[in-house]
This record gives sequence, structure tokens and C-alpha cells, in this order.
Amino acid sequence: MSFNSRSSSNRRSEYRLFISHSWEYSDEYNRMVELLRDYPNFSFRNYSVPKVDEIDADTEEELEQALREDQIKPATVVIILGGMYVAHSKWIKKETILAEIESKPILGVTPRGNEQMPNFVEDHADQIVGWQGKSVVEGIRDLAD
Repeated sequence: MSFNSRSSSNRRSEYRLFISHSWEYSDEYNRMVELLRDYPNFSFRNYSVPKVDEIDADTEEELEQALREDQIKPATVVIILGGMYVAHSKWIKKETILAEIESKPILGVTPRGNEQMPNFVEDHADQIVGWQGKSVVEGIRDLAD
């Protein structure tokens, strides 16, 4: 028996995820969380902050620091939802750069029904997958394990 090969029994019991999103487009974020929750034999902790739990920060610097320390740093994988709004969201770009600074693998997810990804996501993602539960979960496992 080889101890070098990874089997499903060697996988993490829980994945720590940060799902980057824009509160203006929170439907995609909510659908992604639901997709992951519904996936069989997959457990995760979500370090993202939904709009209802906004971070208490008075300045952009405080917000950036809280994002880095409390959400991105503890995550195993950062997921960037590749809707075209990414091109217009400075915070999604900042979160992506923070993930790179913290050496976190980045999984880009192509929006449901789209084949195009924003160039920014293509340039920064370690892996890009389609919007299907199996693809997303396998991408997370590939990058985290």
C-alpha cells in the first residue's frame, strides 16, 4: 500500500473558504453558498461576510485590515465568482490581491450560463471551474489538499 497517494479518506473534514462577492450582486454569492451546502460529503466554514453582517469599520484601511485578518488569512481557498461586475468592483480586486499576498490559492468560478470570465479573474485565479457543484468542490479540494 502506498502512503503517498491521497485518497478521499485523507481529505480535509472541513474546508475554510472565503467567497469574494459584491453586496450589490449578492444573489450569486447566495447561490454559491447554497450550492456548497447542498453538495454531498462536503463540509466548509464560510469566512465571508454577507451584507447582513457588515464589518464595523470606519475607514477603507480598517475594512481592508479586517478583510485580510479575519476573512482571508484563515481561509484555505479564496473563491472569486466571475460575474462581469468583478471588472467594476474595487473591493473584489482588493480581496484578490490580499489573497495573493497571503499566498491563498484562488479558485475562479465561471458564472452560470456564461463562458466568459473577466480578464482580472483569469489573470489571478490558480484554477477556473464552471458553475456546477462537482466542479467547484473538486477545484476547492485540488487547491486545498
